Amino acid sequence: MGNTEDFIVGDAADKQRLEAIKAKSPAEVGEDDLRFVANRIRKNAIEMVFRANSGHPGGPLGLADIYAYLYFKVLKFDGDARDRLLISNGHVCAVRYSAMAVRGQLPEGELATFRRLGSRLQGHPSTKFFPLVENSSGSLGQGLANASGLALGLRYQKNRGRVFVGMSDGECQEGMTWEAAMAVAHHKLVNVHPFLDFNNIQIDGKVENVMGVEPLDKKFEGFGWQVRIADGHDFKAIADAFDWSLAADKAPRMILFRTVLGKGVSFMENNPDWHGSPPNQKDRDAAFLELSAAS
Repeated sequence: MGNTEDFIVGDAADKQRLEAIKAKSPAEVGEDDLRFVANRIRKNAIEMVFRANSGHPGGPLGLADIYAYLYFKVLKFDGDARDRLLISNGHVCAVRYSAMAVRGQLPEGELATFRRLGSRLQGHPSTKFFPLVENSSGSLGQGLANASGLALGLRYQKNRGRVFVGMSDGECQEGMTWEAAMAVAHHKLVNVHPFLDFNNIQIDGKVENVMGVEPLDKKFEGFGWQVRIADGHDFKAIADAFDWSLAADKAPRMILFRTVLGKGVSFMENNPDWHGSPPNQKDRDAAFLELSAAS
């Protein structure tokens, strides 16, 4: 189950198409390319959680479109002023690892080691095991605070690097999120670019039933933020949202991406049971059939 040699989620034609997309400049990557990449990310995430027999498949499927766009259209990986990407809701890290592999930053075969003892690809990102990630995570709600400190340090160093941070609606039940929101606004850290997975599902069920966090847009605005709500599965909306975020100059900007947990796999979509349950062989095969048909 952990053999890196047999971690294959596509055929030779898929591999050839992916290599052609990777060879393109960000400006040349189109929506069809992004759709293909996003479904490749989804297949990888399903396979990773299936092989590990543990993990969180629903969130990565819901975030795949956003991460495809980030990794192929936005993020700058080289130089001292490179972009930094943090994940506050670290349990969705399968989407990050998969996006890195699809982009060529780690071997796709290594994804077979996900959540294994001694693997770089832990169930929550760890800088101890994997220096290519920017933050270690565990308890949710810490990512925005981590990002604010990193962004403030870059400002002091006169470094133009941008700090992106993925968040979740469930972690907005944590007080630390709001302390960080207040600090980012106070320091006018416009080099922080958070995007929040707004799917209304956490491991215990619907967010609104566990402890409601709405209206999130008004709450962040109350702390001095500008807020935009966008469709996290529409590439034009995703592009417009990140363009808007990156144009911040007077106040920090928060993107609330409306997403569907388990996106792309009909029996997983909007089902809280798939927040933290691995698929069995039958589920895995059914998911691959749906995702292959949509690629």
